[in-house]
Amino acid sequence: MHAFTYHSPTEIIFGKDTQLQLAQQIRKYGGNRVLLVYGSGSIERSGLLNQLCQTLTDSQISYELFGGAKANPTLEHAREGVKLALKCGADFVIGAGGGSVIDTAKAIAIGAANAPTDIWEFWTREKTPHHALPVGAVLTISAAGSESSDSAVLTNLATGVKRGLGTELNRPRFAIMNPELTMTLPPYQVACGVTDIMMHTMDRYFNPYENELTDAIAEALLRTVIAKGRVAVQNPKDYDSMSELMWAGSLSHNGLTGLGGMKDFAVHQLGHELSAMFDTAHGASLATVWGSWAKAVYQTKPSRFARFARNVWGIAETDDTKAALSGIEKTVAFFRSIGMPASLEENKDIGVQDDVTLHDLAYRCTYHRTRTIGTFQVLGEEEIYQIYKAANHTEKF
Repeated sequence: MHAFTYHSPTEIIFGKDTQLQLAQQIRKYGGNRVLLVYGSGSIERSGLLNQLCQTLTDSQISYELFGGAKANPTLEHAREGVKLALKCGADFVIGAGGGSVIDTAKAIAIGAANAPTDIWEFWTREKTPHHALPVGAVLTISAAGSESSDSAVLTNLATGVKRGLGTELNRPRFAIMNPELTMTLPPYQVACGVTDIMMHTMDRYFNPYENELTDAIAEALLRTVIAKGRVAVQNPKDYDSMSELMWAGSLSHNGLTGLGGMKDFAVHQLGHELSAMFDTAHGASLATVWGSWAKAVYQTKPSRFARFARNVWGIAETDDTKAALSGIEKTVAFFRSIGMPASLEENKDIGVQDDVTLHDLAYRCTYHRTRTIGTFQVLGEEEIYQIYKAANHTEKF
């Protein structure tokens, strides 16, 4: 077991009508002036925004609204949020929405607490943040796990670069999680969420170390998400399934499912370049490349993929190589069964790309040849290019 330090301080308030506790939680953690960050019109149409505002008003907590967070959160939008937070003297930032909204809230919290330094300097590692305003989350989409994670991702529209920042400063003080708030999602968004939850787990699971307890937790989570994900995509109003997905989303990205191992996250890095260039949904970007990544790296340790196949998919094959390939095939088939793409060709936002673009994606993924990605198998520019090339056209796995 690899050495680790584990700290997951986010308070989870889970269940029906828990959004009514928003003001109580803000007061509990010392907030008085709130910047409430949200996304598009869905939170307004559902009545949730009005409900949250009324809760704050009733508790005499002053607030400013900041809407318009994008599905792939942008640096430019977060910068505007920093300006508003400073103008209104916010001492607490609330993200009411999915991972993109919560990531935007985290960026604003860091930017406002470290002004006048531009937040992009933190995301590009030019500087290290030392302070952040406290953040709270009201979750409406089960997917990214941002409500309890230490990470946040932004896309710089001016340069087309997407970067993530991991720091304990990003951990929300609390996360309000009412599964009923996710029941208005269209099936495609539910499927993207299912994929993201699985990938946060698998990008930790596929690493050079094996740890029985951590692996068993990860495998149980994956089995649950697969079973409940199938139901939820067909019926997003199924409370049981949406509850399980919501809880799994948080556990998949608060560090628990990777303890004692090393993060790989190569698939996330591959997907980030697709969403940065083509603005495809995050979950879809991950499904697009996972199968090609898996087939490119499984021979590094077939027994790891074989264990995944047996314990997650119930494959009885005794030969590790055959079991590994069967597990990859089952996973790709599952993604397709819930409406996720398994290649660039299948991804409605991307399509088949020419070789110049594939090379450019690989070049960008290495941060212009300044890094490699992955720990299960370290991948350089050429290996990354080959994965994008393999993912370009639909292949039968």
